Amino acid sequence: MIEYYLILRKGLLGIEFVSALIGFIYILKLKGSYWKWFSIYLIFIFFQEFLTSDKTSFFNISKEDYYTFIGIPIQYLFFYWLYAYKSLKNKKLFVIFIITYLSTYVPIELVYKDINLRNSLNLTVGTILLMILIVLELKKQIITDDILKFKENKMFYINIGVMLFYVGTYPYFAFQKTLLEEQYVDIRNFYYCYFLASNYLMYSLFAASFIWGKNYS
Repeated sequence: MIEYYLILRKGLLGIEFVSALIGFIYILKLKGSYWKWFSIYLIFIFFQEFLTSDKTSFFNISKEDYYTFIGIPIQYLFFYWLYAYKSLKNKKLFVIFIITYLSTYVPIELVYKDINLRNSLNLTVGTILLMILIVLELKKQIITDDILKFKENKMFYINIGVMLFYVGTYPYFAFQKTLLEEQYVDIRNFYYCYFLASNYLMYSLFAASFIWGKNYS
């Protein structure tokens, strides 16, 4: 079972590479559209995972600190921009979400200096805000009948992928410390399987958004 997990874990780089490669192939077609930044985002994610895999530090920064202060925030901030600012066209909501998310770092870092508490607060607030955007995006698609043209709707693929991974894996990361206890080994294994599966699905859907989704400026 452990060997099976390791194979799937290493395979994540493969699916991330495929989605980044497809994004790169389409980047010239998207040069006049904000969707080019989605291509760049996927390329960034691949190189981030490639350069940090099997390492404990990244450019003299511990891997844990890198993901806490750079890697994970970039992911949340990018999706806030894509959802609120671009898709929903709500600049006020975008600014509020950015400020709310970034504020989770200040009190924890200055007062507690506890990376586990900081990560938990950051993850919880970041995911809750993303859940709100997912619901608003789905509502928008239903109201405007975009859901009927889901095959051509890039945000449909992205919304499903983000929901499956970021929302679906929240319990795994939020309670990761508790799940390390021996009595929760079955639950931990189940969530880890879901973590791997949802990663594969999310990046497959991201790739599909380029292939079948239409480009909107």
